[in-house]
Amino acid sequence: MKQKLSITIKEEKIKQLEALLRGGRFRNKSHTVEYSLNKLLESEKNDKSI
Repeated sequence: MKQKLSITIKEEKIKQLEALLRGGRFRNKSHTVEYSLNKLLESEKNDKSI
């Protein structure tokens, strides 16, 4: 199940996020954030297993 989350991000980062959306790789802002979070969590998991 997904939950709504409210976050605060610098305007420059939002502009970069919107540029990614225009590129067509991601469906929406939530998709980009969720993708990035998954990558971060995967990286952290891999770092701890070393």
